[in-house]
Amino acid sequence: MPLSLAPLDRRFVTVLRWRAAVVALVVLLLAGVGEAILYGQDLPNGIAAGLAVLIAIWLVAIAPPRRFAHWGFALDERELHIGHGWLTRVHTIVPIGRVQHIDLTQGPIERGCSVATLVLHTAGTDHSRVTVPGLARDQAEAVRDRIRGAIEASPW
Repeated sequence: MPLSLAPLDRRFVTVLRWRAAVVALVVLLLAGVGEAILYGQDLPNGIAAGLAVLIAIWLVAIAPPRRFAHWGFALDERELHIGHGWLTRVHTIVPIGRVQHIDLTQGPIERGCSVATLVLHTAGTDHSRVTVPGLARDQAEAVRDRIRGAIEASPW
């Protein structure tokens, strides 16, 4: 029976939109510089700006909910499952026994939206840092405490 992944906190869409807005602002500024450079040329004005506005709309309005919809996680007694991606679907399974330490991070946008990122550091070198972004702060703390409790109860 396949494991059902729970969605992230809905407020994570706002975090994604704010991050995208920063990128969109850079795109719009570069387009403005491009328009200023092309102003004196014999080319139609506004092509770079129009394209930049379309990109900005995609980045801020359309892409964040689509990205959010393709994230999920589940925690059982032995493993944490994380799934993300649309074109390339990635399903990561972290055995709780491999977790060495756990971090909870919040940037300023995440703090403002009351979400956090759970970061698991595991034994090994490749892919030894696994993140679950967009969890409600209290949910992230509960998952952290549950994993910590399982680690402390393990016989190692």
